Parts: sequence; C-alpha cells; structure tokens
Amino acid sequence: MATHTLTVGFDLDMTLIDSRPGIKDAYTALSAATGTYIDTDLVTTRLGPPLEQEIRNWFPEDQVAEIADRYRALYPEHAITGTLAMEGAREAIEGVQRLGGRAIVVTAKYEPNAKLHLKHLDIHADAVVGSLWAEGKAEALREYGASIYVGDHTGDVRGARAADALSVAVATGPCSEEELREAGADVVLPGLAAFPAWLEGYVADASRA
Repeated sequence: MATHTLTVGFDLDMTLIDSRPGIKDAYTALSAATGTYIDTDLVTTRLGPPLEQEIRNWFPEDQVAEIADRYRALYPEHAITGTLAMEGAREAIEGVQRLGGRAIVVTAKYEPNAKLHLKHLDIHADAVVGSLWAEGKAEALREYGASIYVGDHTGDVRGARAADALSVAVATGPCSEEELREAGADVVLPGLAAFPAWLEGYVADASRA
C-alpha cells in the first residue's frame, strides 16, 4: 500500500469515542439474554483489550467464542446511539486531513461495529481496521505507513512502538499519564482537544529538520 507523507492512526474507545454508556447497555442486554451476572460498571472501567478478555471474567472458557458473537450481535442495537464523541475527536481527525494527511482508525473493536460508531458520530476517518490489539496494531500501522499512533491505553503505546511510530497518548481512558509515560509514550496529552495544535507544531518542526 502506498505511503502518504503523513498518516496518523487513532485508537477508538476512550480516544475518539466515549463508548462507556453504550457498552454498559450492551453488557446489560447480554446479561439479561444469558441469565449471567455481569458487573457492567466494572467492565466500563477497563476498556481497551479484546472483547474475549472481558468475556472470560464472566463465562467459562468453552463459552467465550459463542458469547462474544452474541455480544457483537447485540451491540448495534444497544451500544451505538448511547456512545458520545470525545472532546476534540472530529477536530483531531480533521486536523490531520487539513495538513494533507490521512487519518486511520486501528482498534480492537469488531470492525463493522467500529464503523457504525464513526458513521453515527459523523467522524470521517480515511480507513478503519478492527480486531487488532496492542502489538497486533502494528500490522495495520505499518500497512498504512502510519508515523504516529494516538491512543489512551498502554496497549496502544506498545502498538505504536512495535510499528516504529511515534506514540502519542491521551489520558482519557483507564491509564493515567504516569502509566502511559512508563509504558514508553513519546508524548502525553490531556486529551484530543490538544492534538491539532501539537500536530501542527510537530509537522512544522519536522519540515525544518
């Protein structure tokens, strides 16, 4: 795949979108459908890793694949409309594109559901790649030639570093600024609202180098 001069990857949950309300509702529906107790408030404090990792906390291993499929099927009805855009999300994507770059989303979320979120929230990424987590995200980041990856989790930092991309972390998810720095983030921002100005400065400095 051809490499653009500037390609920036973004995580989805708690980076571009606040999916906690929608995910809580989806797990509530899953709990009702299966008759299995799920602490939905606890679930929403640890978003980021693959769905199957969370499902294992509530269901036996031999049911994980089946229950994950049931959750994904329930998700569009219960999780999309309740999810909100993070502050600065649209502006972050548009900031990349305004500089002539390409903004892609690389997420652990099931790709069709990730696309539903972006469509509902009117966030226009240039590409979306799902079902990749932590170092696995490097596969898509390399394929698209991403030089920067933005995420809220230490797993996102690991993905960026595995792809030899600059890790820009936002402290809007389950990981603190200290945890993100300790994981090796090159830049830590309080949130995406600060990203466009940072990116403009980064690109300007690179052009002078």
